[in-house]
Formats: sequence, structure tokens, C-alpha cells
Amino acid sequence: MNFLVFSVKILKLGGSAITDKTKPFLAREDVIKRVAKEIVKSNPKHLIIIHGGGSFGHPLAKKYRLKEGFKEKNQIKGFAETRWMMMILHKLILDSLISNGVNAVSFPPFSFVETTNQRISHMDVSILKKILKFGLVPVLHGDVVVDRKLGFTILSGDQLAARLAIDLKAEKIVLATDVDGVYTSNPKTNPNAKMISQLSLSSIKKTLRMEKDVSTMDVTGTMIGKLKEMIPAVNFGVKVFLVNALKNGRIYKALKGLKVKGTILKP
Repeated sequence: MNFLVFSVKILKLGGSAITDKTKPFLAREDVIKRVAKEIVKSNPKHLIIIHGGGSFGHPLAKKYRLKEGFKEKNQIKGFAETRWMMMILHKLILDSLISNGVNAVSFPPFSFVETTNQRISHMDVSILKKILKFGLVPVLHGDVVVDRKLGFTILSGDQLAARLAIDLKAEKIVLATDVDGVYTSNPKTNPNAKMISQLSLSSIKKTLRMEKDVSTMDVTGTMIGKLKEMIPAVNFGVKVFLVNALKNGRIYKALKGLKVKGTILKP
């Protein structure tokens, strides 16, 4: 079977929402448990969940410079340690999902994705399609993956979400972060920042051209990176919603297609 006869939804749980990024290896277990309840309430058939690494993956990936590729033998230790810490966070999420009745299964990108110079160049989704057909909910995450030029690198959950959405012709991507959406400036530091409810593809590209201007959009870097990664998916026709995972009910409403506070990315 080379195509899907049902529409897929992709939920990306940002690392900043499910972990405390100010403290290494600290999960926001209350958030994870609540999100699991929202997911099961949404009737998660044909749903793919991807989560970021937050304070579990990022500190070690940075310490060992894994994104840069293989430079020295000590990075091999970092490769193993980073994936191990990601598995600890991954298990917390799976525990919450399964205990709430979601038929979640682990599906690490390390096993089916290769990159070339940090961009996905090979991804075998055949098994993923079969898992979805069975009614299982695959749970993926940002990962350390083999890179054909660099040896290995970090694959972000955002890049993975966009590519999967295109390859599987997904209906929508829900990006669940720790802010309400895209703002005119960083809402964490500027109380006068205003949320943008809709953002067109041309506006996204304009924002990226001006990303060094601190007065434009959200300059945390994280949001800029998310917008950049979503361009191919939006251009392909996938609906992309940015919502706040820390606010009760937002993920549920976004998955169900109900009116929800957030930012919609449009072609």
C-alpha cells in the first residue's frame, strides 16, 4: 500500500512546554499528564506525536557538539548519553499516554531517517504507514541520527514534523509550545508584544529575511526556527497551528478543529 486512505494529524510537543529548560533533566510531568488526557479526549486516530528534547536532550547535544557532526571520539559517548536521556523523557510521555488509554508506540527517528548536511535525505515511512493503519499512535522525538556527510547530527522534531506532513499528505500540524502563538516581539520579555492570529507564507518569508531585526516578530530563535521549518509544509498545503501547551484545552481544540487561541500559518 503506497498511499493512505485516511488523513493524518501531527502533534509536535515542544521541549520548552514539556520540560523546564532552566533545569537539566526536569520534566513538567503535570503538563505531560494533562496533555495525554487532551489527546485521548480528541479521539487520536491516525495521529502522530513528536516531542522535543528540552532540558533532556539539548544540554548534552550542546556539550558534545553533536549537531556539528563527528569531530572527536568523545562525541560517541555524547551520542549514546543524549539518546539515553531522550529515552527517559520519551518513556515518561509513553507512560502517560498508555495509562490514559492511548495505544502509543515508540518510533525513534534514529531507526528510519538519514540526513545529509543536517537535512533529511532519506526517510522510510512504510512501517509508519502500517502502524497508523492498525490504529496505533506512533510517538517520535527529536533525535541523533546518521548523517551521510557529517557522520551524525541532530534532527529536530520540527524538521521531522514538516517532512512527515508532506510525505504522508497530513491534514494538519499542531505545534504546541510554551507561548500562545507567534508574536510581534518576544512575549516573554516584552509585555506589549501582540499575538498574530494568522500568518501567511509571504509574511513568514519576510520575517525570516528580517530575523536579525529585534523589532520584528518573535526573536527567541526558537520561533524563527519553527517558522522556517514549516515553510515547505505550508507551501504543500498542510494547515499549521501554533498553540500553547501550557493552557488547558488548547491542544484538544486544535486537534479537533475547534476555534482556539493561537496562530495559523497559511499559504
